[in-house]
Amino acid sequence: MSASSPPCGTPLFILASKSPRRRYLLEQAGLCFAVIPSSVDESAFPPSVSDDYVRSLAQAKAEDIAARHPAAWVLGADTIVRIGDAILGKPRSREEARNMLRRLSGQTHQVLTGYAICCRDRGRSFSETVITDVTFKELTAAEIEWYIHTREPFDKAGAYAIQGLGTFLVKRIKGSYTNVVGLPVCEVIAFFIREGILGFAGTARSDGRAEVNR
Repeated sequence: MSASSPPCGTPLFILASKSPRRRYLLEQAGLCFAVIPSSVDESAFPPSVSDDYVRSLAQAKAEDIAARHPAAWVLGADTIVRIGDAILGKPRSREEARNMLRRLSGQTHQVLTGYAICCRDRGRSFSETVITDVTFKELTAAEIEWYIHTREPFDKAGAYAIQGLGTFLVKRIKGSYTNVVGLPVCEVIAFFIREGILGFAGTARSDGRAEVNR
């Protein structure tokens, strides 16, 4: 698959994800990158409430693209919604969406995003899981039905989008907001700066590191 990238010059890294939300977050942060979605088969990873589950998936996605582009920095990520000992995926029907929203109503759940950043030629690899606690308001049956009618829940883990109409469901959060959207931008940018990938102007040199415009 060929790469696509925002019209911003030389990409600093490759995003190994087709998620429009992750792309949006990174573009909003002013970063220049290419997009090459990973072809990793997620079904090969048995679902688990463990923090390592999303981190392992993120690593696999990043390494999948890094194998084809060993000189590039690659960012992979995966996000799940966890409540108790259950993982809430994307609802496949109105009834599934209804049941998920009823379960989340008035409760605190966790959003886990694992992210991995690697560059094969440099022998560098880093990954971690970031967790955000999200508390829903008590939802009425009418509110649940209205939200389902908007169709927003159907391609979202946990059947809601905090950055969309689903913002009205959320009473409070503890932790990273962008992590709930799909990527902990604070931690990702901190890594890029620490590694010298991102400089003051956010432009990339031919060696893949960032340089400052003068």
